[in-house]
Amino acid sequence: MKQAYYVRATWDAEASVWVSESDIPGLVIEADTLQEFEQLMNELAPEMLAANEDLHNESVAVDFRFEGRREFAVA
Repeated sequence: MKQAYYVRATWDAEASVWVSESDIPGLVIEADTLQEFEQLMNELAPEMLAANEDLHNESVAVDFRFEGRREFAVA
């Protein structure tokens, strides 16, 4: 069975970084760029899933939904 998880990148203007929101327990990402965020997500998300779901010795299909969001003030 294929499981679906989401990872959302939201811009934190005060800290000037992209921060994560996710339904993967323990996944916390902060990155300067969306490219860096996506690279970290690709590294860390499978590790966190394996740790949380006890998937160390098996392979599962996972759908990731990746979103980026940044708000701009229009003057």
